[in-house]
Amino acid sequence: WREGGGERRQRERDLRGTLLCGGPWMFGLRTLLGLGLVVSSQLVVRAGTAPRLSQCARPRWRDMAGTGAASLSYSSPSGKHTLRLLGQDEAQSIDQELFTHYGFTLEQLMELAGLSCATAVAKAYPVLSFRKQHPTVLVVCGPGNNGGDGLVCARHLKLFGYEPAIFYPKRPGKTLYHALTTQCQKMEIPFLTEFPTEPRFIDEVYNLVVDAIFGFSFKGKVREPFASILSTLETVTIPIASVDIPSGWDVELGNPQGLQPDLLISLTAPKKSAALFTGRYHFLGGRFVPPALDRKYRLNLPSYPGTDCVRQLL
Repeated sequence: WREGGGERRQRERDLRGTLLCGGPWMFGLRTLLGLGLVVSSQLVVRAGTAPRLSQCARPRWRDMAGTGAASLSYSSPSGKHTLRLLGQDEAQSIDQELFTHYGFTLEQLMELAGLSCATAVAKAYPVLSFRKQHPTVLVVCGPGNNGGDGLVCARHLKLFGYEPAIFYPKRPGKTLYHALTTQCQKMEIPFLTEFPTEPRFIDEVYNLVVDAIFGFSFKGKVREPFASILSTLETVTIPIASVDIPSGWDVELGNPQGLQPDLLISLTAPKKSAALFTGRYHFLGGRFVPPALDRKYRLNLPSYPGTDCVRQLL
């Protein structure tokens, strides 16, 4: 960004060109970004802020009753409560039991998870709280179930009045993911053909990024193209909302040097890495867990207010 005016303007034109060209979905700048005018490179970047929600006390993390199980203590108007934090194996076992013993389908759980994520976003960052003219949101989807949650989230965000755009570079060949992609396309949600590599461009164009890249099954080293994507997202100034696990984090140990979201949406129950979450908002989406499963794993899930599908923990 130290280039002269002419070079800078040409670089911006080139970058926008890569975002708007290619593939069967062709969009002009107005359509893709929902902007009435081209963003200026001189725009002062300011992270979106939202009114503070209910005053939840910051959770405290401790050993649950001396058992070695991590837990989350938080306060609500009805008193103090304790939530169990799940390890990676436990989270996978719960998912499997939901399928095999309780009759849930992957499609059902993905729809419930994506709706919970969109609802949490809407509560933390209402449309009218954004400082840009249009409520643009960038949803970055990974190749697995977390990415599917992101697609569902984007669809509901569109219905809630936001203007999402999706980057989905590694698409599984399964029918479910093809259907979710088609649903978003039919909702006129644009898919980016390339990821913006300039953090400032993302800051200028979008109000929020939804991180739906990796979930609780992630292990090992992040490979391309997601390593470069996460490197870019680590330096943006707009808020990031992570679905279940901040992408690139170890499910149990976290990654304090990695992505640091402003909003975490834990699904079913918080995972152990949530102990290292330092953002402003933490929501739980899991209003579908059968009571017997809650008791078996001693999750101690909270009640949900009214008809809400999410519960604010922080």
